[in-house]
Amino acid sequence: MTDALPRQAVNKAADDRLALYDALLCLQTPQEVDAFLADLCTPAELRAFAERWAVARLLDQRLQSYREIALEAGASPTTVVRVARFLKDMDNNGYRLVLDRLKTKA
Repeated sequence: MTDALPRQAVNKAADDRLALYDALLCLQTPQEVDAFLADLCTPAELRAFAERWAVARLLDQRLQSYREIALEAGASPTTVVRVARFLKDMDNNGYRLVLDRLKTKA
């Protein structure tokens, strides 16, 4: 027996993720996003998302050390390093995409 999920479970997980993305994309205001995420996530999950996003924004400014960012964002040094790795080295470029779009929006 292998540890891999059966193909059917993998496809369902991918379908569920796409359905979640569609749900997020239909939200039109910050209040709608807040209401949906409050229903979807636990308070701890929302805090973790907000913390990572604060770390990403601070890292993008390049004004502080990782230790200073951890203190300001209320994050662990491990979280700062992880976000920095995704911001710099990973192929997803999700943080970069949103950071850049928000800069052009301002």
